[in-house]
Amino acid sequence: MMPGEPSRTALAAATHRAVHQLIEHGDIFTDPLAVPILAADPAALVADAEAHPGRRPMRFFIAARHRIAEDAVAAAAAAGVGQLVVLGAGLDTQAYRSPRGAAMTIYEVDHPATQAWKRARLSQAAIPIPSWLRFVAVDFETEILADRLRAAGFDPARRAIFVWLGVVPYLTQAAIFATLDYVAGLPGGAEIVFDYADPPAAWPDAMRPMLEARAAHVASLGEAWISYFDAASLAERLRASGFTRIEDLGPADLGTRFRPLGPPALRNKGGHVVRAA
Repeated sequence: MMPGEPSRTALAAATHRAVHQLIEHGDIFTDPLAVPILAADPAALVADAEAHPGRRPMRFFIAARHRIAEDAVAAAAAAGVGQLVVLGAGLDTQAYRSPRGAAMTIYEVDHPATQAWKRARLSQAAIPIPSWLRFVAVDFETEILADRLRAAGFDPARRAIFVWLGVVPYLTQAAIFATLDYVAGLPGGAEIVFDYADPPAAWPDAMRPMLEARAAHVASLGEAWISYFDAASLAERLRASGFTRIEDLGPADLGTRFRPLGPPALRNKGGHVVRAA
C-alpha cells in the first residue's frame, strides 16, 4: 500500500465482486451490497469488464473464495460459534447483511487507511453499521493482532472463525505464519479460511506471462505479491502450527465445484482456498 492511502487491490477485488453480481447475477456468490458500496455506475462496470475478458478467471476465483468463506461461516454459526474475524476486510459486506444479528460478533480487521476509506463508502451508500460489528485497525506487518483484537472485545477463550481473503500474497511469510500460529493456538479453538497462489515456477509456460503482468500491475500500486506456497509444504506447516483439519481447494477443485476458472492450461495452477481448523 502507498503510505496513507487505502488498498488499491481491495478496490479491485470489490469491483470483481460487483461485476459478478451484474454479469453472472451472483450465481457463485450473492452479495446485494457489492454494487452499492462501490458507488460506481453499473453500466460502466459491465462495459469495462466486457472490454477486458482476461479478468474473468480472477472474477470467478474471487467469487468462489467468498462463497467458500461464507458457507464456512454459516456452518460455524449453526454449530454455535459466536465470533467472526474478517482479516483484511477491504470492502467486504458480510457484516452488513448477516442474518445472525447479535448472535455472532463480527470483527473487521484492516489497515487504518483502508478502514477509514471503507467507512466513508458505507456512509456514502447509506449502509448502516450494525451493532454486532467491531472495527479493528491493524497493520499486519508492524502490530500484534492479538493485542488489537483483545482491546476490541474479542474473547480468545470462545471459539471463533477467521476469514482472510486476498491478503496472504501481499505479506511476508513471517507475518503470515505469525497470524496462522495465533489462530491455531487460540484456547477456545478456531477455524480459518484463506487463499494463496502457486509459485510462479509451477505455472505452465504459456500462462507465466499473464501471471508476471498481473504481478507487475499490483506492484505498481505499491502492493507487490511477496509470498507463494506449494500445497504440500503449506499443509505440513499448518499441521506444525496445530491445525488438525485442512482442506485445500485448488483451481481444479474450484472449477469442479463452481465452474472452470480459466483456460485449460490454467485449470491446475493458480489460486487456492484453504479451510483449516
